[in-house]
Amino acid sequence: MRVRKLTIAAMALAAGLSLTACQNDDDAAGQSTAPPAASTAASSDGGSGSAGSDSAESSNGTGGTGGTEGTEGSGGTGGAGEDGKAAKCSTDELEITAADATVGGDTQGTVAVDLKNGGGRDCSLAGYAGVDLKTNSGTVSAERTGDPAPRVVLKDGETVTFGITYPVNDSGGSGVRITGLVVTPPDETKSVTLDWPGGASLPVTDGSGTPVRVGPLGSAGQGG
Repeated sequence: MRVRKLTIAAMALAAGLSLTACQNDDDAAGQSTAPPAASTAASSDGGSGSAGSDSAESSNGTGGTGGTEGTEGSGGTGGAGEDGKAAKCSTDELEITAADATVGGDTQGTVAVDLKNGGGRDCSLAGYAGVDLKTNSGTVSAERTGDPAPRVVLKDGETVTFGITYPVNDSGGSGVRITGLVVTPPDETKSVTLDWPGGASLPVTDGSGTPVRVGPLGSAGQGG
């Protein structure tokens, strides 16, 4: 009887060991199945990365378009500069000369003043130049005619002209002797002094006579 009990106990122990082994095999099998699942997840992540690349390519394409539009816009700005947005002409860039432009029979004398762009670049001028006549009795400042004064863009080497009109001294007296012409370009403070090319004198008046007048840029001849 004792021997039989030992045999049954041994069989029970063997059965328990066999069950444990089966459970271990099942666990191992479960673990060996996990890597494919992980591999599937990695494959899914890879798909998201591909979509990200597509988005990057799409973004690059948009950026390329934006760059092209920016270039075209820049070109448009350059054209606008040529149409009147060039930097203003400075006195040092201008070659300023004056010549008599009086026509025989006129009741007033006329002097034409040329402003030539010698600065090596496009520049702009607008409005009226300042004009003063030096005389033996002091300075006579020219009055503006009040005519419209549009902006003028001068390419290098181009010239714009304006006119100065003044009363002719036909009184027979010596009048007020003119000794020089001072021209200040629009929006500038630096002046240029020239020889006066017109009549030698102005009539002596009490201020009620015809004044010296200056026309806007682009004007020439009597009346500015």
